[in-house]
Amino acid sequence: MKPRILFAAVAAIVATSACNAEKNEGSSGPAGTAAEAVKPPPGGDWTQIVSATPEGGFRMGNPDAAVKLVEYGSMTCPHCAEFAETGVKPLVDNYVKSGRVSFEFRNYVRDGLDITMSLLTRCGGPSRFFPLTDAMFKSQREFFEKVQASSPAQQQALSQLPPAQQFAGYAELAGLQSWAAQRGLPSARQKQCLSNQAEIEKLVQMAGDTTTEHPTFPGTPSFTINGELVEKAATWELLEPKLRDALGG
Repeated sequence: MKPRILFAAVAAIVATSACNAEKNEGSSGPAGTAAEAVKPPPGGDWTQIVSATPEGGFRMGNPDAAVKLVEYGSMTCPHCAEFAETGVKPLVDNYVKSGRVSFEFRNYVRDGLDITMSLLTRCGGPSRFFPLTDAMFKSQREFFEKVQASSPAQQQALSQLPPAQQFAGYAELAGLQSWAAQRGLPSARQKQCLSNQAEIEKLVQMAGDTTTEHPTFPGTPSFTINGELVEKAATWELLEPKLRDALGG
């Protein structure tokens, strides 16, 4: 994908989606039969099994779980950060560890900073993805403040950089370079990931695939249970009952 097409694609995605502010209760999720706990893998529990998926996400848990939960999340979405803070731990502790539910996170990029943050969370591979994503959400406000504090001249200079350098520019502006280095991603590795054109195109393609597969996609965070989009479940409080329904109670 050529650079101009790439950024046009991101702009189109942003124009048709937003950070999901829907908090109202909707229909219950897909119903299912009662699912029992699955014997854990040797030497651990199901949360230690993490792999990349063909769709471009990263999945934690039993790949053959009775219920497959997918989150479509944006690294620049405050509601996604809220779910990471309040929902991921009970989801993992009460459902993923048992082997009854697998949890996949698919990046849904909305802007240049989002792509930059996503590239860095994916930079450490499957084993590092969920810890880096969690840490990134916890520091989200800090990154926003640094970008907002930058001068118009800095932002103008960033917009004029070649695409191969632009994401490194975002990382520098937001303080992401030192943040990532402190979490085991050395600068040389960061540079490789931030200029990885194939990975950049994959992120944009994932977002396009999402809106194609789910024409009523409401924004982030959104969830599917066994492939079916769950309506109005942007919080753990609203999502958990639908997860229980899918498990059969």
